[in-house]
Formats: sequence, C-alpha cells, structure tokens
Amino acid sequence: MNTKYAYYPGCSLHSTGAEYDVSFKKVAGKLGIELEEVPGWVCCGTSPAHSASHLLSIALPVKNLSLVEAMSKDVVVPCAACYSRFKFASYEMAHDDKLAEDVKEVVGSSFQNKVKVLHPLEIFAQIPPDALKANVKENHKEKPLKVVCYYGCLLTRPPKVMQFDDVEYPMTMDKVLENVGYDILDWSYKTDCCGASFALSETDAVLTLTQKILKNAKEVGADAIAVACPLCHANLDTRQLDINAKYNTDYNIPIYYFTQLMGLAYGYSPKEMGVNKHLTPAMAGSSE
Repeated sequence: MNTKYAYYPGCSLHSTGAEYDVSFKKVAGKLGIELEEVPGWVCCGTSPAHSASHLLSIALPVKNLSLVEAMSKDVVVPCAACYSRFKFASYEMAHDDKLAEDVKEVVGSSFQNKVKVLHPLEIFAQIPPDALKANVKENHKEKPLKVVCYYGCLLTRPPKVMQFDDVEYPMTMDKVLENVGYDILDWSYKTDCCGASFALSETDAVLTLTQKILKNAKEVGADAIAVACPLCHANLDTRQLDINAKYNTDYNIPIYYFTQLMGLAYGYSPKEMGVNKHLTPAMAGSSE
C-alpha cells in the first residue's frame, strides 16, 4: 500500500478539532504512514460556500486539489465536511464540462482531476489486521471499552459521489477499532444526522437529533461513541448538559475521535491524544 500522502487538515483540525489532527498524525506515524501538509491550502468552503455559490463551492476544493496535484500525491482528508466537498468537487469536475471550464478559469489552474481523495479510515482499512494489532499495548486488552461507531451523514452520502462503504450500514470504522482491541457494539444510528452546521441556527432541532443518537448508544450499553467529524464531535460532546436539562436525562457519554481511541490503544497518554479538551468527561483514567 501507499504510505505517503498529502495531508489536508482543513480549518477545524487547526482549531476546534485540534485533537483530531494531533491524534491522527501520531497514529499515522506509529503505522509508518508519512503525511505532508498541503502548502498554502485554503478553506474548502464547507456549507457557507455551498449555500452562497455553486461555482465557489467547487472552486475552493479544486484550488486545494490543484495544490495536491502539484505534489504528485493522493490526499488524505480527515474532516468529514472537507472530505465531502473534495469528493463533490472531483465528481462534478468529471461530469460537468462547462462547470470544469469555469472553475479552471476562476482557480487559474490546468487541474487534471487525477488526485485520489481519501479518508483516514480508508487508509487504515488497507492495513492488514495483524499490523494494526501489533502496536496495541497489553494493558489495553484487559478491559476494552464498549464503543459504537458514528459515521454521521456526510461520509457515505450520496453514495455515487462518496463511494465510501455501505451508505446505510458502514463497517470500516467498526473493523479498524475492533482490530485495535475495542468491543464494538451494533446499533441503529450509525449514519443519522446530528444537525451538523445547524448547531447555532436551529439549536432545538440539533438537541432533538443528538438526543436520539445518545439514547440509542446508551440503550445498547456503549461506554463511548467514536466519531470521524469535528461537527459531529462538537454536537455530541458539547450538547449533553443541554439535552439532560431539556429531556430530564443523565447522559454523560464520552465522545472520541476514532484516531484518539487508536492512539490510546497504542499506548499514547490521554493528554497526548487531547482527551482533556473534551467537555463531556472521558472515562476514568482517560482525562489525565
């Protein structure tokens, strides 16, 4: 497998999702994966650009993909929102000749659309299970956390664009975390929306959606929820007090980036994995 990738952190991983950035880099290093941050990268535009201008929503990701193309590497994109915008840009550039011409004019690039856009889960899934297990510390195996894997609504939809796992019942994260020693539970909310970017404009709707996710995780006996998106992490991690107040519940479920769970299994300390940044307290012994 390829072990050298261009790395696009996006705005979130350099700010509110910094622990995702740190944990991914450390886990990648442990597994012999080399990452080179895209020089001069810009914001992918996410929802604001998509809402304001279709041309802009494609031009911004293509600007970044052009920079990656100059590196002669495929690009790994951890943020689910950025990953979605990159995949949409690549898809539309391949299927809409007029749009492709307009975008190239705006970007000022002869972009050839030859960059493969990958999520970290896709890279880790290519690693043989024995290699993933080789770095797991013995003390981690003694009492594994019971975890449910939350993919959110962006990683798999729409399937013709994303081409990531099964659209309704993905298993990539489940298998990766199972291979590093976690007890992965079956549940019903793997790909349900948490409200994402409506956190400020439609807070009540977000509380309703997030409460359903937390409720099912608790019902199946999960100790924690694993996520792959900074927006999902923010909603599930920071809304539990508000949800408890609104629904008279007592949710206190730790929300981890899947890379943090991998890093903890590999012997990195909770502090090294940025677990102390979480608002919902982590499991005992994980917030040092």
